[in-house]
Formats: sequence, structure tokens, C-alpha cells
Amino acid sequence: MPALRVVLAEDSVLLRDGLTGLLRHFGHEVVAAVGDPETLIDRTLDLRPDVVVTDVRMPPSFADEGLRAALTLRATRPDLPILVLSQYVEQTYATELIDSGRGVGTGYLLKDRVGDVAEFVDALVRVAAGRTVIDPEVVRQLLDRRRDPLHRLTPREREVLGLVAEGRSNSAIARRLVVTEAAVAKHIAGILAKLDLPPAADDHRRVLAVLAYLGA
Repeated sequence: MPALRVVLAEDSVLLRDGLTGLLRHFGHEVVAAVGDPETLIDRTLDLRPDVVVTDVRMPPSFADEGLRAALTLRATRPDLPILVLSQYVEQTYATELIDSGRGVGTGYLLKDRVGDVAEFVDALVRVAAGRTVIDPEVVRQLLDRRRDPLHRLTPREREVLGLVAEGRSNSAIARRLVVTEAAVAKHIAGILAKLDLPPAADDHRRVLAVLAYLGA
């Protein structure tokens, strides 16, 4: 098995050092071990590793910075193999990363479900070789999301749609949320677009949106 040059991004110092030692034990070279997305991008572009391993949640907000950095790298280096190793399935960007990796090595593993270090290293080698390695739980969650027509909505849009489902008018929603009616109209337009409900003479789109919200 040829040695790989790896850039590792993990905000936890203990886990970062542990993964670095693990990969070195299996004969691979960790050319950079970083804890933030900006350094991940800089070091990867500078060092041009064989593969990147990154967490999802990183500073400053610990939301999805690591995964967004991976997408930035994939846009800059379309041939870059990337393995995401996280406790979470960040569904929007996970789908985008997987879709961007057609013909390029892409992996998404959940930390709590990695039960064997040798299997993890083998997954990394397969990703570096251009294979796709996705944890079955990640696949399940992504499929569930794609079946849910509401997954595209923001939390605010879901809140607005919930109030529409209660039969409230735009003005009533605006008073409830302490926003302008124009803002409510903008949210509703976004909801209808994301639910693929274009204008149609025979359909009341607000009713169809409510039906989607109620799971009908």
C-alpha cells in the first residue's frame, strides 16, 4: 500500500493528534494537521496532498465550516479526494460534496460508527484511489431528506409556512413575527419556489404548500 500525503482538519486537539499518530502508524504522512477551515484551504492548496480528511463542524461557529471548506477545495481542485469524518450528517453540503465528486474519491464517515481503525485507514486509501465510501447511515439520512419536500426550507420559511397552515393572512403573519408584509410575501414566494409550485390557474399554491407541510 503506497504511502499517502494527507492534510487533516480537526478542531479537537486530542482527536487531531490521535488521527495523526494513527495514520503515521499505518505508514502515511500527515503533511499538515490543522484546526480551522481557512488554514485547511491554505495548506491544502500549498501542499497539494493526495487526500484531505476533514471534520464538518469547525471554528468559528462550529456549524458546517469544514464541509464548506471542502467544497471550496473541490471547486479549486476538482480532482482532490476528500474524506469527511464527523459526528454529524450536514445534509445540504454533504449532498453537494458527493454530487461534486463523480469520478473523484469522496467519503463521508461517522466517527461514532468507525469501529475498526484498520477499516478507517482502508476507507481513506480507497477514497484516495478515486472510490466513494459513504457510511450507510449517511445514505439513509440523505435519502430521507430527498423524500421530504420541506428539506429545502429555512427555519424561518418553515415558521411562516406553519402560520399559513393555521390560516393566517400575510398581515397577521407579519404582526406575529414582527416583520413587514413585504418580508412575509418574500418568504412565501421562496417557499412556493422551493416546493416546486409554479403559478397555475387551476391550483391554489398556498393550499398545496400547506398540504406539503402537513404531509398530505
